[in-house]
Amino acid sequence: MSEIISLDFKNKYSNAPDTSLIGKAGEESAARFLLQNGYELVVCNFKVPIGRNRKDVQVSGEIDIIALDGDILCFVEVKTRSSDEFSTPLSAVDVRKQRQITRTARVYRKIFGLQKMRFRYDVVGIVLNKTKAPKIEVFKAFWTDDKFKKKFWMDEF
Repeated sequence: MSEIISLDFKNKYSNAPDTSLIGKAGEESAARFLLQNGYELVVCNFKVPIGRNRKDVQVSGEIDIIALDGDILCFVEVKTRSSDEFSTPLSAVDVRKQRQITRTARVYRKIFGLQKMRFRYDVVGIVLNKTKAPKIEVFKAFWTDDKFKKKFWMDEF
């Protein structure tokens, strides 16, 4: 007879911060900050299938905030940390994350027929410190689509 054993790590690490709560607080703070700075929110937590990986498994992409900054459609990634002692929130927006957001934004623009609309990729970095006011920074045009365009085409050989 087999026996099911479950391990409850929360008891052992009860003092560890819940990263999902920190992330949610960061996204809410970012949305308020963007509104206060003239952005118009379109949608939060947009999630859509963006293709399949090398193992033919469905891959979904998510964009934290989609907003308008004047006539520019902004795809905003929010990164929140409880401290920037070891690394900044921006360090988590690596090339893999940028590619995933770029693919998701391409699907979003196609779904809503916005291929000709100007757009950019912004990052909001937030450090939520218990002893100080939150530090919120917006990095406009953190990357561009050019980084992910094909370098060559098959007919160029």
